[in-house]
Order: sequence, then structure tokens, then C-alpha cells
Amino acid sequence: MRLLVNIDVPDLETGIAFYEAALPLKCSRRLFNGTVAELRGASTGLYLLAEADDTLAVPRANVRRSYRRHWTPVHLDFEVDDIDEAIARATAAGALQEGPIEDFAWGRIVTLSDPFGHGFCLLRFNGGVYEGAE
Repeated sequence: MRLLVNIDVPDLETGIAFYEAALPLKCSRRLFNGTVAELRGASTGLYLLAEADDTLAVPRANVRRSYRRHWTPVHLDFEVDDIDEAIARATAAGALQEGPIEDFAWGRIVTLSDPFGHGFCLLRFNGGVYEGAE
């Protein structure tokens, strides 16, 4: 099974520019008449989907898209080698750091949001994935 990650953005060019500047990702191709950008450089494919603000996202529930800061129970964690360097890169690209770096037995984590209101975390593991989190 393969995992693909899709992120709605109101402006595809701005989305590509942010994710290429904030993370070591590169737009590898455009799909569906230029409305989707495929980004490579992570362990899974990341796709930016051009979707206008306030458009219907879930028709049967009448849920509309909003690009203000929002919460969702699903978010992205990007594993990085140097969390301080990754924060500097992401914030220089337009991300908002939403709290201090937190230290745990397994490593370090910080919460940010992209310019479109989507939350994400940067993680730096000390060893294996969540090693020492028992």
C-alpha cells in the first residue's frame, strides 16, 4: 500500500513556493490541467490541490473550506535532522511557530502552521521512531 498526502491550498503557486522554501521538497510535475502539484523529497508523495476558499469540501455534511487557522485531528509531522534549522527555514518561508520546542525522551517537537491555516509539526528523534515513549 502507498500513502499519498493531499493538501488543499487556495493558490497553487503560493503553495508550491511555500512548501519548496519551507521544506526540502520540489515540485516534480503538475496534474489535472495544472490544478494539482506533485511535490517530492519526502518519504511519501505530497500533492497540493488548488481549491478556492469557502468552496464545498464535504457535500453531505455541508462543510466548506476555510484557510483561516483551523484544527483537524489529522496533521503532518515532518522528521528533520536539525529542528532549529528546520524552524528557521519554515518561518522564513512564511510558517508561524505556534509554541516552543518541546523535549521528550524520544526527541524534540515543535508545532507550526502554514500560510493556509494547516497545522504541522517538525520532529527530531533521538534514536528510533518514538523510542523511549513507553
